[in-house]
Amino acid sequence: MELSVGGIIGLIIFGAVIGILARVVMPGKQSVSVLVTVILGILGAVVGYWVAAKLGVADTAGIDWWRWIISIAAAVVLTVGYEAITSRSSS
Repeated sequence: MELSVGGIIGLIIFGAVIGILARVVMPGKQSVSVLVTVILGILGAVVGYWVAAKLGVADTAGIDWWRWIISIAAAVVLTVGYEAITSRSSS
């Protein structure tokens, strides 16, 4: 998979949106910086695209709602995991 500069910028923007949406659906206050939110959002988007492709829902017409939902869920799981690891190491 070859990413152009536009593709990388798009991935960062999409990751930021996914990360923010993941934090919105999570209950309580998260102690995660904006940079970490974007990084976890990007990772969630990549995982979401991969899972959607494996499930056969990656190529739909219009807005790929399933891909968004899977990406947000992956970002939530990554955020919970990140918080569990960082809170354990700071105690």
